[in-house]
Amino acid sequence: MTKAPLNKHMQESSVSKTLHTNNVHNNGYDFAALIKSLPALKIFVKPNKYGNESIDFADPHAVKTLNQALLKYHYGIVEWDIPQGFLCPPIPGRVDYIHYIADLLNADNNSSINLLDIGTGANGIYALLACKIYGWQCTASDIDPISLENVAKIVSKNSALEKQLTLRLQANKNHIFEGIIQAGEYFDVSMCNPPFHASLEEALRGNQKKRKNLALNRKEKLNKTLTPALNFGGQKAELWCNGGEIRFLRTMIKESKTYSHQCRWFTSLISKIDNLKPAKKLLQKLEASEIKEIEMKQGNKITRILAWSFSSNQ
Repeated sequence: MTKAPLNKHMQESSVSKTLHTNNVHNNGYDFAALIKSLPALKIFVKPNKYGNESIDFADPHAVKTLNQALLKYHYGIVEWDIPQGFLCPPIPGRVDYIHYIADLLNADNNSSINLLDIGTGANGIYALLACKIYGWQCTASDIDPISLENVAKIVSKNSALEKQLTLRLQANKNHIFEGIIQAGEYFDVSMCNPPFHASLEEALRGNQKKRKNLALNRKEKLNKTLTPALNFGGQKAELWCNGGEIRFLRTMIKESKTYSHQCRWFTSLISKIDNLKPAKKLLQKLEASEIKEIEMKQGNKITRILAWSFSSNQ
């Protein structure tokens, strides 16, 4: 839905849907097919309280094995793995982000797209999916060499990705695009899932809340004696940074202005709705030519993509 222009430089639009219509996970998981593709998943699949096959989503081993099966069965990515303690992402929501970017670029059948994935993490999930779903060329960056080493290991086991995916280390934790986008390069779009907590303590509190909700959904009591490990894992660079999501967004937006001639669209997930208004205000101040807010919904969870451009020719 497109609204009237905010000013001569900017136009804002908002879209709200469930999982993207192109998302193969719209109809849930076919556990029989997934187990056939990856037999190791079988031990984690049990009837839930409704009598349907499922896994314990509070169990990080079960979640990782499900991801391995999904990536192998649907996307042909084999031997995907992450080091212990690193972020294990839910695949359907990650796939949605990729499809909405394709919509943004009007690039459903365009394999010549160049995508920049900021903060790819040890899972490398966005770049891997973009390569496999749309055949795009991807550059993935991170400040953690261990994360990049792991993504390189995944790529080495999927030889078709070697010509599609480039990895770059961000040597300066205070920068986003500087040191990554090189002279003479051009990207159609950048994407990012920023660290949304401001500290380890905040991340642990958020995780405790998630564990409590999972327990309530299963009608179980939360075991408070367990170590409050993050159920999907996550290192500092993946889940928290000084100043949290809003500070990260400010840095990204300010640097995006500098690289406006080398990237057509900049995008980022926004996990906290309160961060949207100040982010848009900063973009207005920097005279972004267009802003789009895209709402993604998975179950009861709503995530927003903020997209902006400084180019007058979209």
